[in-house]
Amino acid sequence: MTLLSFINYWAVIVLMMTGYYCMITRGNMIKKVIGLGIFQTSVFILFISAGKVIGGATPVLREGIERYSNPLPHVLILTAIVVGIATTAVALALTVRIREAYGSIDDDAIDAAEEDDRV
Repeated sequence: MTLLSFINYWAVIVLMMTGYYCMITRGNMIKKVIGLGIFQTSVFILFISAGKVIGGATPVLREGIERYSNPLPHVLILTAIVVGIATTAVALALTVRIREAYGSIDDDAIDAAEEDDRV
């Protein structure tokens, strides 16, 4: 096995670290939501890659097929995609409400506005 045979896992690592970096370092809430979406996508790719059986066929009984692929990880990822879309929608709705309340979606500006409200 060469390193090239694990290219999907290397892609997962790069996407995961990119999404995590975007969530941690950015002050703009929209960029944080985009980073969360990238991170979620990397997890989806990880589970789909792990669920693939090389040489496996669809789980339909046929003659001459000895190795089958389990469809459960793929079905679970479909559910996770729906949950990810709902999470993104709620995060964007909260961002709109924060923009209406504070006039900004930047973390530093919101912290400064809260500090001004306390004083």
